[in-house]
Amino acid sequence: MSVYVGNLSYQVTEDALTAVFAEYGSVKRVQIPTDRETGRVRGFAFVEMSSDTEETAAIEALDGAEWMGRDLKVNKAKPKENKGSFGGNRGGYGGGGNRGGRY
Repeated sequence: MSVYVGNLSYQVTEDALTAVFAEYGSVKRVQIPTDRETGRVRGFAFVEMSSDTEETAAIEALDGAEWMGRDLKVNKAKPKENKGSFGGNRGGYGGGGNRGGRY
């Protein structure tokens, strides 16, 4: 399981976030998503720690705490939803109607 960290400064780095969470235990991984087009940090991250106990300690200590001028939102990360495709023909196969061919 991992921890969701929201309302992050856009200047946040993996090293800085690791240092904050390391006060509560061993940090296994930090992931800071960036915008595909701009490369800019999206304002949230995921932190994976070695145990649930460490994650709980970090959540209790850091949720609502001010860091880098922002009030952090810290909680258990929810599993990513599998949004799948709803109908439509996203794969580009079949369908398509008349594509310039003869009747």
